[in-house]
Amino acid sequence: MTDVTGVPADVLHTLFHSDQGGHEQVVLCQDRASGLKAVIALHSTALGPALGGTRFYPYANEAEAVADALNLARGMSYKNAMAGLDHGGGKAVIIGDPEKIKTEELLLAYGRFVASLGGRYVTACDVGTYVADMDVVARECRWTTGRSPENGGAGDSSVLTAYGVYQGMRASAQHLWGDPSLRARRVGIAGVGKVGHHLVEHLVKEGAEVFVTDVREEAVRRITERHRDVVAVRDTDELIRVDGLGVYAPCALGGALNDDTVPVLTAEVVCGAANNQLAHPGVEKDLADRGILYAPDYVVNAGGVIQVADELHGFDFERCKAKAAKIFDTTLAIFARAKEDGIPPAAAADRIAEQRMHDAAAARRAR
Repeated sequence: MTDVTGVPADVLHTLFHSDQGGHEQVVLCQDRASGLKAVIALHSTALGPALGGTRFYPYANEAEAVADALNLARGMSYKNAMAGLDHGGGKAVIIGDPEKIKTEELLLAYGRFVASLGGRYVTACDVGTYVADMDVVARECRWTTGRSPENGGAGDSSVLTAYGVYQGMRASAQHLWGDPSLRARRVGIAGVGKVGHHLVEHLVKEGAEVFVTDVREEAVRRITERHRDVVAVRDTDELIRVDGLGVYAPCALGGALNDDTVPVLTAEVVCGAANNQLAHPGVEKDLADRGILYAPDYVVNAGGVIQVADELHGFDFERCKAKAAKIFDTTLAIFARAKEDGIPPAAAADRIAEQRMHDAAAARRAR
């Protein structure tokens, strides 16, 4: 950990003047021997130790990395609260291209930094990190989840992430069309990687009409070779304009819902696995004004964090799947709260999550 001596001015500005403020702790990590540069952000521990993954990404600069860590950590507080977990929100980012600089030495150094927090932060996989990486980190840090089954972990969390998104879609269908079935509904999935390809399986099995796109041609080809009825489209711009689209599922990177995409979106529902789908405040109102039902991303994609949290208590897949199935009821409750309060579903979810965190903090102060 470092103090602020020698920290670039733009990084300090991001730390102390971010509109994502209110974080309990931000740790800047550097290990010269391995080349590690990382940021660990703890947004809240009101509900328990902060839980969130480690993102390994080639950020343009350190300030961008800090801003992403702050934003992602805040999102994890809300996600964990809405999932009913006894965990606060945290996130870590490692700066650099994982294809070029990821080494065992670097991951071990990172594990030592996480361990130095004494359990206030529990890490897991995210973009650029995988189960094998968490096995390495765990050699230096017992507060590591997302490990392989051979090392006492739960393995790939994308299975339950996709299952939770599927439950969110079913709840959206129930709310909007009076029936949770997605049979014969047109569903467009942008991104058929870790989570998206599992989501395709659920939808095909139910009889939905599935359209897919991905920046990687091989990912699309793998899907269409397995499922001949799945339709591949050129890109996301084409996908969001598909006639009669019932559900649009952003399952790649964030910011999918923005000033360019929302006005031309044909879908009646947005429900996907990507984090931070709303490009900026106000997009949720734009969706509502167009009559598009938005299932908040951090609610429906919580299956993965439900899985890694369970790992801390001795992983049981069926127990986790039962918890992830409750995303259906949680999503319906958010839609009901939104209607009652006259606000978009994203705002309703925020209110419910904030109330849970506020109540937990108040109870802690009263002890």
